[in-house]
Amino acid sequence: MGLSNDRIRFNVGGRIFETTATTLANAGRDSFFGALFDENWNLSQPEVLFIDRNPDCFAVLLDLLRTGDLNIPPNIPERLLHKEAMFYGLIDHLRTAKWGPFDGNRLHLSRSVTGIAPGDGTAIRAGPDGGCCVAHGSVVHVFDWMLEEHPTINLDYQRVNDVGWIDSGNIVLSACERLGRGDGGMGLFSSSSGELRYKFQVSHDNQIKSYSAGALSFSPDSKIFTSCKGRSNEYGIGVWDQITGKQLDFFYESPGWSLGDADKLQWLSGKNCLLVATLFPRKDNCYISLLDFRDKNMVWSWSDIGFLATAEEKRVRDAIAMEESNSICVVNEFEDLGFIDLRMDGGGSSVRWSSRSRLMKSKMPDEPCYPKLALHESQLFSSMNDSISVFCGSDWVLTSRLKRSYGGSICDFSIGGDRLFALHSEENVFDVWETLPPPII
Repeated sequence: MGLSNDRIRFNVGGRIFETTATTLANAGRDSFFGALFDENWNLSQPEVLFIDRNPDCFAVLLDLLRTGDLNIPPNIPERLLHKEAMFYGLIDHLRTAKWGPFDGNRLHLSRSVTGIAPGDGTAIRAGPDGGCCVAHGSVVHVFDWMLEEHPTINLDYQRVNDVGWIDSGNIVLSACERLGRGDGGMGLFSSSSGELRYKFQVSHDNQIKSYSAGALSFSPDSKIFTSCKGRSNEYGIGVWDQITGKQLDFFYESPGWSLGDADKLQWLSGKNCLLVATLFPRKDNCYISLLDFRDKNMVWSWSDIGFLATAEEKRVRDAIAMEESNSICVVNEFEDLGFIDLRMDGGGSSVRWSSRSRLMKSKMPDEPCYPKLALHESQLFSSMNDSISVFCGSDWVLTSRLKRSYGGSICDFSIGGDRLFALHSEENVFDVWETLPPPII
């Protein structure tokens, strides 16, 4: 191959390219070109290596290795370039050149995806590889990082409550039980084929029970948590092993509390606890708790029972734990942020409200979507009507808003794979927001 003199020639689809071993080394050992530097490469090679691929895309990718810049001519479809980059093992190089590190204050709307789906949008979840899945009623649409849709997952008119990614190849769905059918609960599906791989059963008194599964959460040690609502004693939070599908534990609902109807679950690695939030209007009152499964103990709890006098506007619509500040952030329907101190006994804690958007009260839509919260590193995100607000700093100052011109209120959003996905209510559409790479000085 002439690696000793650093010159290498390729014939790609009939076009000759000449480059250096130094340039190809930028591709990394795990790339297509990494084999050229493998000590076990002992085949008799011609002076020109032939590759039966698209030469126009090869030229773009070779230039990317040379300069670190991505310049895509208008005659090359972006999806074709993505597929060619996957063949050569350069997909991470392509993504790094196209997107900068995720920053809520530098996001720009890169595209909107439309389609046809029954029912209102239920949930959108970013995948680990930059793709996403979208639940509409009983149907889940799965998109890879190139935003190409995979086979649809259809639960035959059985409502999906939540959806989450185990990894890039597996998705978990939680769904309502249908009386008389014995179905419902939670299942693991292939993200590429939509095939059901196995169901997660609930056992009580050595009997398999039918149940409705709600909010989902995952822990780094391969556990799945979901809120469970059965017909007898199966109310609470179930725990399963992601790999085997075996039920590991069950935290039963305490009298006077609410776990089986939870709207939000969040695993807290630092505290080794699960946050469970059951919020208005699912229940007349709001319940937030931290569960420690090691000794089956509710180690912290808060409810708005007894705190509400005339403060209808202070109903909590979403909650998220912020371990670094030992607090829980909550939001009401007007995007007022509130904070609860985890270091204090929850039963005696009140919410420290911080008004952010009083002017929005006169602009509420007829059927508003409830606000959602997300935390990404040091930035807090809150959806409100048709926009998403970004808060930064120790005092959570509003620093930017993400908004587009159509689609209606945002019913859910999710961050992952260097992207923010926002699901709208009035149009069957979701938006993809990405961070532009830093400017070249």
